[in-house]
Amino acid sequence: MPKRYPPEVREKALRLVLERLDEFESPYAAAKVIGPLVDVHYETLRVWVKKAMTEGSRPGKESAGGLAAAEREELAKLRKEVRDLKQANEILKLASAFFARELDPRHR
Repeated sequence: MPKRYPPEVREKALRLVLERLDEFESPYAAAKVIGPLVDVHYETLRVWVKKAMTEGSRPGKESAGGLAAAEREELAKLRKEVRDLKQANEILKLASAFFARELDPRHR
């Protein structure tokens, strides 16, 4: 017998997957990772995500703030780029601190 999930659980799980979808290869991969975290079977979550994506809306929001599909896609791409650039900046900060310590004559 299928397990019934409360609407709050469904909305929370969907929101988590849709917000982090660009971090995964596919909706299936996202559901596989996030499903156990919210105590929802990954296949059930994948079906919910697929349905939400075909409807073009996000749970609890009005059609993604009125953005067209191309705009949503570009926004997701830009958010991913920003996240990658922030990560690269952190790596560069750590590397510059490391090399500054190595070149410091008091360090030897």
